[in-house]
Amino acid sequence: MSRALVPLAQGCEELEAITITDLLVRAGVEVTTAGLDEKNVTASRGARLIPDTNIHNIKNELFDLIVLPGGLPGANHLRDDADLQALLKQHAANNKLIAAICAAPKALAAAGLLEGKQVTCYPGALDEYPHLNVRSTAIEIDGLIITSRGPGTAMDFTLSLIELLEGRVKRNEVEHQLLR
Repeated sequence: MSRALVPLAQGCEELEAITITDLLVRAGVEVTTAGLDEKNVTASRGARLIPDTNIHNIKNELFDLIVLPGGLPGANHLRDDADLQALLKQHAANNKLIAAICAAPKALAAAGLLEGKQVTCYPGALDEYPHLNVRSTAIEIDGLIITSRGPGTAMDFTLSLIELLEGRVKRNEVEHQLLR
């Protein structure tokens, strides 16, 4: 069984966080959600999310996938968290899948993981990194880095992650359950 980590920052985009978590679980992936602090997470539109743990408790664990929901100010908190930044670099060094949606690719950029990659994000989210190859596509898969544009792409983004983790058959099975 694959294992995925979904960090949940204060002010994250709830549609992305829930879609990612829900679809990965439907695919049989063991999902751990981790806050950046000890508090429950209040998402960008007020939904309250209860993480399984906090990032500091699992900062030395390896997962098959780390996937970052976006939203603001959540993506800024992901970018600024030293333990998460170290965990992202550790996973990259161990050739693990790393994904981010919406504004969250800024956390990957801060970790130096987007150099030489084709990426996508919410418009303007990576403006402070003008040297990056940012495209306006819905999803970009470049090696082990997967990025997506925003809330409207969350389902297709997560189905792509399922295919990368569990294969095309599992993706099709989950997609069929969703009546797509």
